[in-house]
Amino acid sequence: MRSGGRVLIDALSNNKVDTIFGVPGESYLEVLDALYEHPSIKYITCRHEGGAAYMAEADSKLTSRPGVCFVTRGPGAANASIGVHTAFQNSTPLILLVGQVPRHTLEREAFQEIDYRRMFGQMSKWVAQIDDPARIPEFINRAFHTALSGRPGPVVLALPEDLLRELSDVEDLAPAVPVQASPGGKDIDRLHAMLSAANRPLFIVGGSVWTDTARQAFEGFARRNNLPVSAAFRRQDLFDNHHECYAGDLAWGPIPSLGKAVEQADLIVAMGARLNDGTTSKYTCPAPTDHSHKFIHIYPEAAEFGRVYQADLMIASGVCEAATVFENMGRIKGCEKWAKWTREIHQGYLDSLDPGPQPGVLDMGQVMAFLRQRLPAKTIVTNGAGNYADWPNKIYQYDSIGTLLAPISGAMGASVPGAVAASIRFPERLVVGFAGDGDFLMNGQELAVAMQHRATPIILVINNNLYGTIRMHQQKRHPGRISGTPLVNPEFATYARAFGAYGEKVERTEDFSAAFERAVASEKPAVLELVIDPECICINMPKLSELDKS
Repeated sequence: MRSGGRVLIDALSNNKVDTIFGVPGESYLEVLDALYEHPSIKYITCRHEGGAAYMAEADSKLTSRPGVCFVTRGPGAANASIGVHTAFQNSTPLILLVGQVPRHTLEREAFQEIDYRRMFGQMSKWVAQIDDPARIPEFINRAFHTALSGRPGPVVLALPEDLLRELSDVEDLAPAVPVQASPGGKDIDRLHAMLSAANRPLFIVGGSVWTDTARQAFEGFARRNNLPVSAAFRRQDLFDNHHECYAGDLAWGPIPSLGKAVEQADLIVAMGARLNDGTTSKYTCPAPTDHSHKFIHIYPEAAEFGRVYQADLMIASGVCEAATVFENMGRIKGCEKWAKWTREIHQGYLDSLDPGPQPGVLDMGQVMAFLRQRLPAKTIVTNGAGNYADWPNKIYQYDSIGTLLAPISGAMGASVPGAVAASIRFPERLVVGFAGDGDFLMNGQELAVAMQHRATPIILVINNNLYGTIRMHQQKRHPGRISGTPLVNPEFATYARAFGAYGEKVERTEDFSAAFERAVASEKPAVLELVIDPECICINMPKLSELDKS
């Protein structure tokens, strides 16, 4: 006989869970007690449920397994919901386990009671409540299967407090086995024929749960066939950015060479990419009504086909399964004709890495040039939301899967918890988080978790005393009418030192490299506050003062 809490932890362990992120709550004390006797699972105590959910989401991207997050009922679940929404739009497998009021008090608006089926219904793949301890293994296995199969995503399970105390003699189950479709023979033949007939093909890679083996297999196919490959919004780590076929990322106004390539392409192949508004610049690049090119859509969820874009060939397939097909395809007849097209697009990408001089005495373009040279292979980079994120997303180069942790949902506050989770998961790797001044203060408290677990992320706080993205749009739409966007900030370096972390303020370009080396040498979590000119609002955008004039 085992308590429901022990059955639950054993079920998670059977599904290869080794780390749980959470904030302790009285609604799941039996789970915490079961963890006391289960040292193979590390429980990371976080300081805010939103930070815990972000950490679980980031950990999933690093392992290609569902991240697991435990929170208490009511306020805890509400705080964690931002991580669930982020996981849904990122297509990240995540399992959120929420303590619930005892079963005999349900539907009475008991203390902190919420109906999680209604609360999480639109932002998760499946949400349920377990009411019988004998069914805990069944529900946990279904959660893992659902989170990983088809389009990956989050699952939410509610756990009544008394359920976790109740004893059961239920037996454990074998681990869940996710299922992904693979391309059929006829689809492969038609895909090959459409590629052979193309004069200017362009690939877009996206999606989640890639492996480095699949990435390398697909890169080999692109190299053999001189095929240009672009990345979907915030998916740059799916294709080595140093590869001679890399075209850059399609995101909210792509670099000119790539935007031109989308216009000129006679065949576009989206592999794993949902083609959301971030990837397609609000459905304009390409436009759903643009029929000047053929379109092949490879995606793990058949329900996505035809939702916005009408494809000439639709292939339901997981990304790794599709990569295997391309690996076995060999050289395509006539692929030599694509070499010049691909070289031109790739050169346009290389040219875009130099943004030119930036306003102010601290030039982020030069900071990024230093980091491109300094950071070793497989450095993990995180960012949240804001114009500052263009620097790591447009000017840095990624080399392998799981080196970019960034919210496709545009959620602020993801950078710090993501960096902490990455450093806990891979303590031997360098982790650099980019955060705006507004972004940082949404989850800066998770520096305490880094200190507790001896994680050593380096957080670069890009400080312009603004909610920069909102100010940019405000001055474009309502020039000269500033409202709500100025910020008064603390001394971020002092804030970091209050946790026992390393903190330093950098105000000039020439001081950055030495400050960065001191941060690395400290072997502590570190915060470098980079003070930039508010005029430097975004790469390749007019200054704020020029927006006023326009």
